[in-house]
Amino acid sequence: MRRLNRGFVRCINSLWKLEVPKSNANPYNPRSFILPGISNTYFSFSRYYSTELQPQLSNELLKIMEQRLSAVEHRNAFLENLINQPEASPAEYSKANKELRKLRDSMDLITELRTKQKEIDGLRSLMAECLDDKDMLDMANEDLVQALEEEKRLQNLLLKSLLPRDDADERDCILEVRAGTGGEEASLFALDVFKMYERYSQKKGWKFEVVDIAESDLKGYKLSSAAISGDGVYGKLKFESGIHRVQRVPVTEKSGRIHTSAVSVAILPQADEVDVQLRNEDLRIDTYRSGGSGGQHANTTNSAVRVTHLLTGITVTIQDERSQHMNKAKALKVLCAKLYEIERSRIQTNRSKLRSEQIGSGDRSERIRTYNFPQGRVTDHRVGITYHAINDVMQGENLDVFVDALLLQQEMDAIATFSSAQ
Repeated sequence: MRRLNRGFVRCINSLWKLEVPKSNANPYNPRSFILPGISNTYFSFSRYYSTELQPQLSNELLKIMEQRLSAVEHRNAFLENLINQPEASPAEYSKANKELRKLRDSMDLITELRTKQKEIDGLRSLMAECLDDKDMLDMANEDLVQALEEEKRLQNLLLKSLLPRDDADERDCILEVRAGTGGEEASLFALDVFKMYERYSQKKGWKFEVVDIAESDLKGYKLSSAAISGDGVYGKLKFESGIHRVQRVPVTEKSGRIHTSAVSVAILPQADEVDVQLRNEDLRIDTYRSGGSGGQHANTTNSAVRVTHLLTGITVTIQDERSQHMNKAKALKVLCAKLYEIERSRIQTNRSKLRSEQIGSGDRSERIRTYNFPQGRVTDHRVGITYHAINDVMQGENLDVFVDALLLQQEMDAIATFSSAQ
């Protein structure tokens, strides 16, 4: 009970700042809040508000998952038998061993789940046998409650392990923030958004390395980019791509009118050398004198670099460093990320539309979020969440409200696909 109360208090403390649609949330409506619309199908309550208790999967989903787990167990047994056969060829042995390594984590969880389920059966049998012994019954019941909670935890971990994954989720990423409509005010907001992600990265313990910044006349950011490194960075930030709209009174506005401006955010997975092969004959590299701030040295040497990929026409310009070689290295890193994302998008389009229409494509042309400063609120249009603490979000403190909701929505869509595929 004490553990439940702590979770309930945290739920209440967070909900007063969070606004969601209050009636008949439609799971097929992108403006409808994700949790109420889907909880009855898959979970008895949501993880989003409390991490103390585990969500209860529906009987239908458990039945489907059990079929998958049995298939994994049979496949694991077959592969173990194969590698123990002396007549197995080296190629067969290597292939089977590689697949076994992929199944190892799931098999460990399955073994743990089976052990826990046997414990639950034993406790239920004990309770049936000692109905007249109140002390024994209470002890067995307390152990049973804990065992059932642990069973739910293992079932949820196994469900996540069975869902399709994006291989790029574990990669580092390139962040690009570009001022859009709104002139100087858009550039100033682009600066705010770039700093928001920098603070958020610091809060997460990620490495945030500025790649390039092009300043406006009022020291806003016309275009800024950074390399973010850490555990699962791209998977965490990938749904931040899109149009971020701001409504506020600009510093240049003397009559106090509220203006609407926008910036575009792009999150690109960083590419390895094996992912993208850059040939010298496909590149045009130009050097020139840097502009803007940077001191006398930056403006009098050819340290700025412009790299053009001739096959796609993509151009990357970097002038952040004093060294031409360092600027070239940064430019090639950004170019590789852009080319890798193009190839990833092509493959995903050819296979299937894996991203949910509720979340959106993550395309830079899609308006995803509005920051309304006069009303002190931030609204994500894909999941219909409004958070009434805009300063906290801009400081990178509570951006997880949106990030976690979008990741949960992705997981729910994957579960829906998982169920419909049966």
